[in-house]
Amino acid sequence: MTSDSSADNSRSGSAVAEPAAMSVRGAAVWAMAGQYLGFAVQFASSVIISRWFLGPADLGLYSIALAFALVIAVVQDFGMARHIAALPTLDRADLARCGSVSLLFALALATAIALAALPAARLYHLPGLAPIMLIIAASYLFSPLAVMPLAVMSRTMGYHGHFVVNLGGAVVQAGVAIGLAWHGWGALSLAWATLAGAAARGVIAQTLRPTLPWPLRFDGLGPILGSGSRLSLITVVGALGARMPDMVVGRFLPLGAVGLFSRGIGLSDQFRMLIAGAVGQVFFPAFARIRDRGEPLGPAYLRVVAGYTALLWPGMAGLALAARPIVRVLYGPAWAGVAPVLTMVALLEVVLCALPLHLDLPVLMGRAGRLVVRNVIDTVASVGLLVAGCQWGLNGAAASRLVYAAVWVLLYARLMDDVVRFDRRALLMVYAKSACVSIAALAPLALVYALWRAPDAVDAPVLLLAAVVGGVAWLVALRLVRHPALVDIIAIVQHVVPLPRWLVPAAICA
Repeated sequence: MTSDSSADNSRSGSAVAEPAAMSVRGAAVWAMAGQYLGFAVQFASSVIISRWFLGPADLGLYSIALAFALVIAVVQDFGMARHIAALPTLDRADLARCGSVSLLFALALATAIALAALPAARLYHLPGLAPIMLIIAASYLFSPLAVMPLAVMSRTMGYHGHFVVNLGGAVVQAGVAIGLAWHGWGALSLAWATLAGAAARGVIAQTLRPTLPWPLRFDGLGPILGSGSRLSLITVVGALGARMPDMVVGRFLPLGAVGLFSRGIGLSDQFRMLIAGAVGQVFFPAFARIRDRGEPLGPAYLRVVAGYTALLWPGMAGLALAARPIVRVLYGPAWAGVAPVLTMVALLEVVLCALPLHLDLPVLMGRAGRLVVRNVIDTVASVGLLVAGCQWGLNGAAASRLVYAAVWVLLYARLMDDVVRFDRRALLMVYAKSACVSIAALAPLALVYALWRAPDAVDAPVLLLAAVVGGVAWLVALRLVRHPALVDIIAIVQHVVPLPRWLVPAAICA
């Protein structure tokens, strides 16, 4: 009797034991901790490499190669994380099937990137592009080792595991990049670092949550392939516009300009991820729970918008305002051309974060078809405006991002309203309060420019002082305008550092 039951379980797939799900705030704390430390490692390595070892042309060469690889590999996990997060139950058969699909896709992507290496080198007349793309192709062979463990951890919001995997990968990647750049490997140092980081992430992830798909299973793949195809189509269309800029700029502008453009975008992305990027990955499973309970998404979405705009608006607007002194202090005069790019891209992020989760929630609520149409228009507009901007050089390419921001709002505002059904007046009130706290945060640096020193004369101590005073002004403004994000911000801090009771709003104490 026991053996028959065991056989039945083996055929049907025994359930995977899942730990109790972590709270959204607890998951956010772990995700943010990993993001902050990972950012610190990556940021420090980028400053060291750019200031002492590599120039804009080296970074430009690597950026074009990486852009080619990323465009080919936009479906690298075939939507596995979201598919697993949305499953009502999870058993070992599901894991084996998802892992098998992930492995096959990784092999296919690595092969495609390798085959594209020589044509890409000929297209750009850059022989050094081919070996870099081949090394990057090899890094995708390690992606299945990390994709499945991280997807299972995401299902239960086990972001302490994400913390270890991402931080470990960042440390290894940074160490290899600095070491090889120090020894004169040029752009190849960044490629080998990418491979080393991917290998480290895979090994660490498998150590924490072994999910090797062996033996491979290819039965019952219909739901996985159907879900993955829908998610991957959205991912492909949406990601092309985000990942093609380096390729477009590289086709029309010199290699050094590509490096400057890439550094500006990279610094903006790093700063955005530092502020709120890690929290975003927590919300898809959280909103899936709300949907499954039959509750409206609107109130929860307004809290997310409040959190994003309260953090990212002052952060990214401050980055735009401080672009010139930041670039000069961190990277030196050779990278001065990064400043205008950084300003424009940071302002673009101010617009994009006003409607967060614009890809996740339409998928979750069955509006994938409408999303794909908008993604196609989005991608065409982004690339077309960038091509047009390149006719006016690097600054023209950067300015095209502001025009693209207006197009983006027109595309997604109505869709998110239909999907989420938020209270428009409440949303506008959130925007107004976030604008007030942003003005308060930026006021000290603006006064420094107006009354004391021009941007090119601001040194690191003055910049740091303005940032600290701006941070204090931001906190005061959050309290004065009764910003709805204040409760969540303090609650997250409470998970890490106990605060005096008088600082904690009554909503948290209750």
